[in-house]
Amino acid sequence: MAKIDVIMPQMGESIAEGTLSRWIKKAGEAVQRDEPIFEISTDKVDAEIPSPTAGVLAEILVNEGETVAVQTVVARIETDASAAASAPAPAAPAPAPAAKPAPPPQSAAPKPAPAPSAPPPARSPEPAARAPEPIVPAPAADATGDNGAESLEDRLRRRSTPLVRKMAAEHNLDLSAIPGSGLAGRVTKNDILSYLETAPAPAPAPAQTPREARPAAPLAPAASAPPAHAPAGVEPWEGDRVEPWSRIRKLTAEHMVMSRRVSPHVNTIFEIDYSRIAQLRAAAKRDYAARGVNLTFLAFIAKAVADGLRKHPAVNSAVNGESTIYRRDINLGIAVALDWGLIVPVIKRADELSLVGLARAINDLGERARTKKLSPDEVQKGTFTITNPGVFGSLIGTPIINQPQAAILCVGAIEKQPAVITVDGTDTLAIRTRGMLSLAFDHRIVDGADADRFMADVKKQLQEFPEGAV
Repeated sequence: MAKIDVIMPQMGESIAEGTLSRWIKKAGEAVQRDEPIFEISTDKVDAEIPSPTAGVLAEILVNEGETVAVQTVVARIETDASAAASAPAPAAPAPAPAAKPAPPPQSAAPKPAPAPSAPPPARSPEPAARAPEPIVPAPAADATGDNGAESLEDRLRRRSTPLVRKMAAEHNLDLSAIPGSGLAGRVTKNDILSYLETAPAPAPAPAQTPREARPAAPLAPAASAPPAHAPAGVEPWEGDRVEPWSRIRKLTAEHMVMSRRVSPHVNTIFEIDYSRIAQLRAAAKRDYAARGVNLTFLAFIAKAVADGLRKHPAVNSAVNGESTIYRRDINLGIAVALDWGLIVPVIKRADELSLVGLARAINDLGERARTKKLSPDEVQKGTFTITNPGVFGSLIGTPIINQPQAAILCVGAIEKQPAVITVDGTDTLAIRTRGMLSLAFDHRIVDGADADRFMADVKKQLQEFPEGAV
């Protein structure tokens, strides 16, 4: 008779915590190995987490809606079904995750930590690979002035995700001056957004009096001021239906507001003649279907984009403080519209895949996104995103960049249209399959000429797609 711990999994690179959105199984119910028992939420996916063993769900330690650190024990499974009769005790065990950061402040943990092993993660210049890191040390030195005297809770507070540090760098914010709502006072993305909305004149104030002016400004309005995506004063009228946002909707809204604030968006639009693609697709579609693959226009576009990104690395990059990261891998995010929100699964190393490989990956990820079967890793590390509103009839759109990427491609409706073409030196009217592509790019690191050269190469490949590549 033994109890097996069920932990909050790591949901992606640099993610330190996760939200348990729903329990699929209840305490006292039998579970099978690899059977989904609870659901977690990230900013782009709801993922079902399987049971590590067969048995009975004896204890639930974390309630629905709670956000806890990764590796936190959220439940225990009794492997002997006949002995598992313990009722759930969400209230009592809940403090367990917080117990890790609690001891240091009380027991003066700095004494056992004078060895260089504790301070380096926060102080050492080694993290030079991460440009946002220098923003954090300055305020921390203000707070303690002594590396050895810094408690574990202080270190947890200063430790934040690259996205939070990037946002702080963009707005010259002092992370130590922002009240954190995360574990042990960690500053989260929500805290940054709320602070930006409530702090008056954030640009000039930090340069002069970072410690006096900044904290004072948000204290009064913080409780009542709404975030940027939720304007105040909007009340429902009689007969209206009010539906609270799901977590994925909240996170998507915050992500979009942040992206618009951080990146100067510029758009370029190209018209594409898909007539050759239409012919190749019609000829190969039956063969692809026999192999269980639906050959769509999107697969051809993804292939042209992946090849184009290899030639134009600036479009496959990211901003890191005052430097540019040129990504080695080309990982294509394919936006999938769902009834409950938007998910962007990622095709890793897309430039290494053939047309059939890309078509298969697009089909597979899209289907598993709709059935909530994606793993957290499958929505991480995208370097470029493609969104396809054309399937709904949209001629074209100007989408918001999926941070921290540098660009996003929008695919408009592909339809037969009358067009003037030249045959043997003579202009004639013909029916062609045409559509538009638009590229939204971050003008801090992608110049207009770079974006247009990339789009010109994508257009050329689509209009002259080699038959041998199908």
